[in-house]
Amino acid sequence: MKLTILSTTSKPSNIFPLNVDLSDGSTLLSLKLKIHKSVPNFSPSRQRLSNVNKEPLKDDSASLSHLNIHNGDILYIKDLGPQVSWTTVFLVEYAGPLLIHPFFYHLSTLIYRKHFTHSNMQALAYTLILIHFFKREFETIFIHRFSNSTMPFLNIFRNSAHYHLLSGLLIAIAIYGPWYSLEALKHSHRSNPSYLAAWSAFWLFCQISNLITHLKLRNLRPPGTKERNIPTGYGFDLVSCANYFFEIGSWVAILGITGSWAVAIFLLVSAFTMAKWAKKKDALYRKQFGDKYPKNRRILIPYIW
Repeated sequence: MKLTILSTTSKPSNIFPLNVDLSDGSTLLSLKLKIHKSVPNFSPSRQRLSNVNKEPLKDDSASLSHLNIHNGDILYIKDLGPQVSWTTVFLVEYAGPLLIHPFFYHLSTLIYRKHFTHSNMQALAYTLILIHFFKREFETIFIHRFSNSTMPFLNIFRNSAHYHLLSGLLIAIAIYGPWYSLEALKHSHRSNPSYLAAWSAFWLFCQISNLITHLKLRNLRPPGTKERNIPTGYGFDLVSCANYFFEIGSWVAILGITGSWAVAIFLLVSAFTMAKWAKKKDALYRKQFGDKYPKNRRILIPYIW
């Protein structure tokens, strides 16, 4: 099979058009590797190939014939720029709060220039937030399977800002100060063990539930594939994105424990973002599965939306 690769840019090129010879039955990944061999700067993750109609070819494991690519066809290539794996992005995102919170909690006297004793509420919030992000790191390494292996390198800074600045810096500054100290909360309901225990139990339920939904999603996608199936059970019978629902619930618990304006801001921003993701995923499910997808299933909030 002989293919001609053209660049999508109008700039003159010494590389393209590039003629590529492939054996019958070659996959899209085989083609990308062949291009990479001829153009070392174009690693497979940097390449976006499109057919003659400028429709992107997305499944690297699919054979070219399955993608309706035949001998003599012309394809177009776009350089996506430097890429970074989604796993790396997630690990960097969640590492921020894991470093920032201990810094503010253990150096609070130095940072706030006042000697005080942390309240039970502060100690509890600190512990639960760290557990939450350690869980995220664990899931990134051992549970999550990503439909896209990479993303543009520069996006790592944008994505990390949400966690490093909002759930890390903003929340840490707000909740570990002397205004929430043992002395300051002496007569507050936030020092009541029963109050803290109730919210902690709700947080634990949401965290375990979120983990269960992630395991369910993982089991729906065989390793090394982009295949999707209809999620069912444990919240998914009610909403399309039960994992987001329980994630939001866990931060509602942190808000209940702390009453912090910073946690409220992070919760609102996160909930709005997850609502947008959930709407897209719900639409994707309904488009892919058609009548097989439950019509009465809500997007994110059971029985409401």
